[in-house]
Amino acid sequence: MFTPTRRDTLALGAGALITSLIGPGGVAQAAVGDTLTIAFNVNLPAFDPTVGPSAVNPSIQAIYRSVFDQFVGQKPNLAFEPGLLTAWGWSDDKKKVWMDVREGVTWHDGSPFTPEDVVWSLERAADPKTGNPITFVWSELSNFKIDGKRVTADAKQYDPVLFKWMAFLTGYVLPKAYYTKVGAEGFEKKPIGTGPYMVDEYQGNAFLRLKANPKYWGGKPAFQTVVFKFVTDATSRVAEIESGSSDLTLEIPYEEFDRLKKKKGLTGVATPITDIGMIFINSDDAKTLTKDVRLAANLAIDKQAIVKRLLRGYGVPLATLEAPEYEAFDPSIKVVHDPKKAAALMKAAGYSPEKPLKTKIQTTRGLKPKDYEMIQAIVGMWRKIGLDAEIEVYEVAKHFQLRTSHKLAPFAFYNWGNAIGDPTTSTGFAMFGPSPHSSWKSKDVDAMIGPLWGETDEKKRIAGWKAVSKYVAEQGDVIGLLQYAQPVVYKSELKVIPNISGALQPTLVSKKA
Repeated sequence: MFTPTRRDTLALGAGALITSLIGPGGVAQAAVGDTLTIAFNVNLPAFDPTVGPSAVNPSIQAIYRSVFDQFVGQKPNLAFEPGLLTAWGWSDDKKKVWMDVREGVTWHDGSPFTPEDVVWSLERAADPKTGNPITFVWSELSNFKIDGKRVTADAKQYDPVLFKWMAFLTGYVLPKAYYTKVGAEGFEKKPIGTGPYMVDEYQGNAFLRLKANPKYWGGKPAFQTVVFKFVTDATSRVAEIESGSSDLTLEIPYEEFDRLKKKKGLTGVATPITDIGMIFINSDDAKTLTKDVRLAANLAIDKQAIVKRLLRGYGVPLATLEAPEYEAFDPSIKVVHDPKKAAALMKAAGYSPEKPLKTKIQTTRGLKPKDYEMIQAIVGMWRKIGLDAEIEVYEVAKHFQLRTSHKLAPFAFYNWGNAIGDPTTSTGFAMFGPSPHSSWKSKDVDAMIGPLWGETDEKKRIAGWKAVSKYVAEQGDVIGLLQYAQPVVYKSELKVIPNISGALQPTLVSKKA
């Protein structure tokens, strides 16, 4: 029997409030019926999956994929599959692209989905006025033409990752006629897509209730109703699943995961995913954050100890921004924990524990298991070599605002998601100066990355990215920490298919037969 402590009672207070707002039909208690209730770890700032900071937040994609469909689909094992496009490719001369559009699909309002929706969505994504964070990808296409179900377009240059992007961040198709009629504000009030679920009710930072799309082209969803309860506090998510108020939750502390999965009526899975923990370094502080200081900061971190002690072994230490599942992962690149060398580098830079370099590091708290505690541990390791960092806690939405405006602190922890596993969408956008997602901006790194964007020789392209990763590690321009395993706890009557991308979509959850 669950006996709540005072901490649990306080945590359940917020959950009870949400439950009262949802109504008696919105939350499954003893058993899972036609409603799946998820205690989710982030809020939903906006419904449009193609504009603003939330569009590039990996944590929200599970919601977006529930309501909208992407140009190209992606399986839980990261393999690509047909989405609203059934086939796609490049012309032999690599100057044009072609796309075959799925037929027989309808929008949530009953209107037909057409090739015009695909063209409009791509043209809109390419327009910088719309606020798409990656217009530099979509703007590569122009001069669209429609012939039956086939769409063709001219490409400014060959992009080996273009169609992968169509299964990734902002790669969603929106309704041309409906959006044009209601505008951005009207779309936020009543969004529609072609996805497996339709928006039924949304209450600010409290919850989102979805209803199954009876005409979904991909088949009938397992649940008639899905409720995402926005529970950003990890302790509250634990209370949600343990009390039975929610059927499933994720991203809880690993010690709670180990405890809860053993309880009667609950089970769990922790799968390595494409998310990595990293620390951005701001090049605006290059005068104080010299190469010696940056390398010292990296060498001082005992990543093995963090994974073993804080994460209970659920994680993989990294030396770069490439995880083992990524195409450009190079296990030969090492950044070995060496506190003596780190202290020597700090001493050479004029700092010591007695005369430290004072700085700041920003971090989320509860977005990922032990994120804040991890930074506390790292700050303690830094203090021993003469790097005294003040910790500032912020929400992930604030991180996006600061990063895109290049106003992050000298050090900033972040959870980087790369569901398509390509180096352009990890090392590339995190380290290329012109990218709005980079913090360390330098001409030497840009000179290495620039030619790789349009490289047609795949072996040469991947080798080039490995060389970039090695150089960045040697310069200490960014700190790769670890690859995460995503803890998911759910009622034992459910069947959950883990998603290596980390997007826990309701379509991957069903009731056991």
